[in-house]
Amino acid sequence: MRLQLTSDLNICRILNGMWQVSGGHGQIDPTNAVKQMFEYVDAGFTTWDLADIYGPAEDIMGEFRRQLVANRGQQAVDNLQVFTKWVPRPGKMTKEIVEKSIDKSRTRLGVESIDLLQFHWWDYADRNYLDALRYLSELQNEGKIKHLALTNFDTERLKLIHQNGIRIVSNQVQYSIIDRRPEIRMVPFCQEHDIKLFTYGTLCGGLLSEKYLGKSEPKAADLTTVSLKKYKNMIDQWGDWGLFQELLLVLKEIANKHQVTIANVAVRYILDKPAVGGVIIGARLGLSEHVEDNARTFQLNLDTDDLGKIEAISSKSNDLFRVIGDCGDEYR
Repeated sequence: MRLQLTSDLNICRILNGMWQVSGGHGQIDPTNAVKQMFEYVDAGFTTWDLADIYGPAEDIMGEFRRQLVANRGQQAVDNLQVFTKWVPRPGKMTKEIVEKSIDKSRTRLGVESIDLLQFHWWDYADRNYLDALRYLSELQNEGKIKHLALTNFDTERLKLIHQNGIRIVSNQVQYSIIDRRPEIRMVPFCQEHDIKLFTYGTLCGGLLSEKYLGKSEPKAADLTTVSLKKYKNMIDQWGDWGLFQELLLVLKEIANKHQVTIANVAVRYILDKPAVGGVIIGARLGLSEHVEDNARTFQLNLDTDDLGKIEAISSKSNDLFRVIGDCGDEYR
């Protein structure tokens, strides 16, 4: 259930993703969101993934931390792990620009030092990202950041960053039964250099669930969240709705065998992959709640027969590495 990511960071291997509070997954009420965050933490889900661009995510986390300290004391908040992202517009980077952005996140979160700062850069042609990372490393040495990480960087750029002497703890990438691109280049490099992967899209926005088993292909109007739209497009590139239904049938068979859900199987499959440190599952705080279902993932062990059945379906699909490219290439 937990991983010693670094000497000072022990994390839950299912991370609570806060992209869902940014506006494309239904209207989130901050008061109800904070209330439900207590339920996640009480169930052992203490690790949170957010970003400066996820609407009010950092502010909601800051308020949660304040209430946690007020109600339960400093020790309770010390058991929380908060990962955020900095997603700047490409362009010239100075120490002042970088520090101002990090200080803003620190203020919103109410922390002296950010547990894990995950850096994203939209345009590889603009090599100022290396300057940004050097300044982030300086801020790490100054104590404003505990650990430095990446989001949606490909293997080529990860190698370049490593060659420039910048210590990276993790890279956040899309990885699921549908999208296995990380296995081609990213995983081998991460294994060699002790870098963990935090994965998102592992449930394809909820498409990998009983809800879509045996159902006709949804129309665009039926895809009511940005996640559903995004990952339905990924499934279209992976194969077609017929093959996806074959996959859901197999996953349901495996789920029934272990008395769990399709989502549990999909998450466990990725958690067991080499170099994977954790899976990020979106939390629609105050709108829907999956704490009990998520917890069942940790009691599940997939056997060779289960894995063989999944592989048999995957072998019929398109190679997304050839179709899209390496990790993060869909954004560039």
